[in-house]
Amino acid sequence: MSTANAYAAPSAHDALTPTTIERREVGPRDVAIDIKYCGICHSDIHHCRGEWGDVPYPAVPGHEIAGVVSAVGAEVRKHAVGDRVGVGCMVNSCGECANCLKGDEQYCIPGNTQTYGSVDRDGTITRGGYSSHVVVDEAFVLRIPDGLELDVAAPLLCAGITTYSPLRHWEAGPGRQVAVVGLGGLGHMAVKLASAMGAEVTVLSQTLSKQEDGLRMGAAAYHATSDPATFEQLANRFDLIINTVSAEIDISAFLGLLATDGALVNVGAPSAPLPVAVFSLLLHRRSFAGSAIGSIAETQEMLDFCAEHGIAPEIETISADQINDAWERVMQSDVRYRFVIDSSTLG
Repeated sequence: MSTANAYAAPSAHDALTPTTIERREVGPRDVAIDIKYCGICHSDIHHCRGEWGDVPYPAVPGHEIAGVVSAVGAEVRKHAVGDRVGVGCMVNSCGECANCLKGDEQYCIPGNTQTYGSVDRDGTITRGGYSSHVVVDEAFVLRIPDGLELDVAAPLLCAGITTYSPLRHWEAGPGRQVAVVGLGGLGHMAVKLASAMGAEVTVLSQTLSKQEDGLRMGAAAYHATSDPATFEQLANRFDLIINTVSAEIDISAFLGLLATDGALVNVGAPSAPLPVAVFSLLLHRRSFAGSAIGSIAETQEMLDFCAEHGIAPEIETISADQINDAWERVMQSDVRYRFVIDSSTLG
């Protein structure tokens, strides 16, 4: 075992504090990574505050990890010491179910092993990227292309793939009208990616406070959902709506913005159920769907796409002792658009 410096949540109500955690020894198929940067995702907060179920405390969150390989196991072939790599939201899966066998390990039927808060293959609890290093099976380690700096690459491992996957699956591209609900960490990536894919993008946000940013990122239009006229003006407009908001919204109102055969895809994860007006689906053959992250292969495709098209999240880099303040700001939507922890400040 090796020791890593980390920040952990002792309980659902306490601030994160510095600590040390143990990492397993590097096995034959393992890759050890010196973490350079880790993004802060809203999911980190939901998890550590116990909003999505029981949590094994102390909890070390973080699933937007970018770093450099420090050691590899004897059977590792994909990565070598010194490689620039990343780790996203999962670090293992069963490898045997129908979904894993077709390359959709993110939808592993028994459940994939999450980067934090899951039971790992050795029976230990996984600890995430708010730490100095990590050991991960090589099959779940991504190559970061030379065209991406490590600090901006980190948020792509969740915010990037969470929006890229549904855009690809529902075929965002030329001639398609795509709306993005919310311009936060996920939303701003959805705008950049959908625009780069050739779709015409509209941002739907509560207010127009971020309109200048949205248009600069590639949106063709920007509307305030606090204005009832928005829902009249845009009725039956969109082929695809990506809802990035992790809070309760009037889903039925947004369904009315879909064209026939359009789909509204939730990638935000609210803690409470969302009621849906089924007749809005029936009368126009609309779909209401969900999408999680992508597979490892799709995540690599996304990283390569971002490098090729010069796409990067807009970040604010912080030191480890600013994590708790950053969480408070995330809860107040006071970040443009992703906090990234400089892991060298962990000690």
